[in-house]
Amino acid sequence: MEHGPIFSLALVGVLGLASQWLAWWLRLPAILFLLLTGIVIGPGLGWLHPDQLFGELLFPLVSMAVAVILFEGSLTLKFNEIKGMESTVWRMLSLGLIASWVSISLFTSWLLELDWHLSLLFGALVVVTGPTVIVPMLRSVRPNSRITNILRWESILIDPLGALLVVLVFNFIVADANGGNEWLAVAVVFSKILVIGVALGCGAGYLCGQVLRRQLIPGYLQNVFALIAVFAVFALSDTLEHESGLLAVTIMGIWLANMAGVETENILDFKESLSILLISGLFILLAARIDLHDLITLGWQAIAVLAFIHFIARPIKIISSTFGTDLTWQEKTLISWIGPRGIIAAAVSALFALRLSQLGYANADLLVTLTFVVIIGTVVFQSLTAKPLAQLLGVVEQAPQGTLLIGANVVSRTIAQELQKNGFDVRLADSYRSNVRLGRMAGLRVFHGNPVSRLAEKELDLVGLGRMLGVSQNDELNLLAVQRYGREFGKKRVYALPSQASLRKGEREQVAEELAGLTLFSGDVTFAKLASLIAQGAEMRTTSISDEFTFEHYQQQYGSRAIPMFLMNGNKKLTVLQEKPTAEQVSSGTRIIALVQADNSAKERGSGEPNAKGNSNGKSGNKENGH
Repeated sequence: MEHGPIFSLALVGVLGLASQWLAWWLRLPAILFLLLTGIVIGPGLGWLHPDQLFGELLFPLVSMAVAVILFEGSLTLKFNEIKGMESTVWRMLSLGLIASWVSISLFTSWLLELDWHLSLLFGALVVVTGPTVIVPMLRSVRPNSRITNILRWESILIDPLGALLVVLVFNFIVADANGGNEWLAVAVVFSKILVIGVALGCGAGYLCGQVLRRQLIPGYLQNVFALIAVFAVFALSDTLEHESGLLAVTIMGIWLANMAGVETENILDFKESLSILLISGLFILLAARIDLHDLITLGWQAIAVLAFIHFIARPIKIISSTFGTDLTWQEKTLISWIGPRGIIAAAVSALFALRLSQLGYANADLLVTLTFVVIIGTVVFQSLTAKPLAQLLGVVEQAPQGTLLIGANVVSRTIAQELQKNGFDVRLADSYRSNVRLGRMAGLRVFHGNPVSRLAEKELDLVGLGRMLGVSQNDELNLLAVQRYGREFGKKRVYALPSQASLRKGEREQVAEELAGLTLFSGDVTFAKLASLIAQGAEMRTTSISDEFTFEHYQQQYGSRAIPMFLMNGNKKLTVLQEKPTAEQVSSGTRIIALVQADNSAKERGSGEPNAKGNSNGKSGNKENGH
C-alpha cells in the first residue's frame, strides 16, 4: 500500500500519540507500544518505509534525535546526589555493569558467531536500563523502599553512564576500522575522538552554563538556546572528528547538570514535549526498519539471548554487587528480576547499526533486531511477572504512611515540618524556585518542577508515600494533581483544599465531587485562611490525648482556635481529617495534629495545662510542640 510523505508523517504522529496515551492508561513504558506500532505499520502492513521517506536524511535525523536524548539523560547525572549513594548501587554501576557487559558479549559472540566488535557493542547496549521504563514498573509493583531506591537510582545513573560506555565502545570500533587494524593507528583515532569529544563537551558546557547563570539570554529563549547549542556542539564535534559528536553532547549535559548556579530543571521541563515528539516518531520509524526475515532467521537464538540476559546476566550483576550486604535473598531475587531495557538501547542501536553497515560490518542490522527483542521481551515479561513475584517473596510495600504535598508554600512547609517531626515521610513539589529553596532550607525534601509534568513522573520519588494533599495556592494545579495521583494512590487517598472561589460558585460552576478529590481538613478551610492564620502567628501543634487530658479537655483548652488536620494512633497510622473530629474518633493514645491560632490574651501561658499531657515529645510546658 503506497502513501505519500505527508500521510506517512501524519500517521507516525497520530500513532505516536495513541501509543503514549495507551501507555499512560495501562501504566506501562511507552516504548513497548511505540516499537510494536512501528513493527506493525512497517514490515507488517507495509504502510511505512523510513528509508524511502527520508532517503539520505535518515541517518542525520536519527543522529540529531539521539544527541538530544543523550543530552537530556546526561542532565540528570548530578554528582551531589551520588555522594550519599550506598555501596550496593556503586558496585552495580561498576563491577556489576562490567560483569553483565562481558558475560552478554561472550554469550552472544559464541551463540550467534558475531564479530567480536559487534558482540561488545551489543553487550554495552543492553546493560542500560533507564527511569522511563523502570519507574512505571516500580509504581505498579510497589516493592519495599530498599528495593525501590536501589532500582530507581541504578536506572537514573546507568542511563547516562551506560550511554557513555556505548559511545566509547562504538568510537573504539570506528577507530579500529579507520586505523586499518593497526593498534597504534587505532589508539590515535580513538584518542582524537576522546580528546575532541571531552574538550568540546566541557568547553561548551562551561560557556552555556555561564550564559544561563548570568542570564544573558532572556528566559523565554533559554530552552531554545540549549537545544540549538546541543545541535551546534554535535555538528562541530562531528566535523572536527567523525563520531565524536555524541560523546561531546553527553559530556556537555553532565557539565551543565553539575555547574553551580545553573538551573537545569526548566530545560528538562521544556524537553518533555520535545522528547515525546522525538521518542514517539523516532522509535516508530526505527521499528519500521526491522527486517522480519532477520527475526525469523534468528528464531530460537533471539529467545536464548533474551533468556540469558534475564536469567543469567542480570543475576550475575546483582550477586556480584550485593555480596556482603544486608539485603535479604528475597530482595536480591526481585532486584535480579527487574531490569527492563529502554530508550537509550533502542535509539543508539539503530543509529550505530546504520553507521556500522556503512563501515562494512556484516550482520550489523542484527544489532537492532536483537536489541528490540530484548526491549520488548524484558518489558512485557517483567511487567507481567514482577508484581506476583514480589507478593510471593513478601517484599511489597505495606500501607505507606508518607505524604506528598503539592506546593512548597508557607502552608505546605508548615504542615510538612510537623508531619516530619512526628516521624512521617514527606515530599513537596513546587515549580517556584523561592519556595523550593525555602523548603530545602527547612530540611524538607522538595522536588523542583511541575508535579504533574512528565519530568515528575520520571524523577519525583514516591517511595514510602501513600497519599497526596493539594495545598497549592493554584486551585487548578490541585485539581490536576488529584487526577494525576488518584491513579497512583487511589481516589480515596487524594485530598485538596477547597478554594475561596469554589465556595461562592453556583452549581453550574462547581467542579464535580468525583473530580475534585476529597475535601482537606474541612469545607471552610481554604488556602487563604490558613496562610492568613500562619502570618498572624498560628502554630502547628501535636497534642497527646490520654485519660488525664481527654478530648473534652482539648476542646476546652483550644476551642475554635484549633484547626485539627490529622489524627495519629498508637501504631503511627495517620488519618487525614475532612471535618472536625468527634469524641468517638479520638480515644486515649491518639495524637491530634492541628494548626492553633495565637492566643493574644496570653491566657494560655498562665493557665497551667498539666505537664506533658499535651506534649508529643513528653516535655513539660504549655506550647505542646508548637512550631
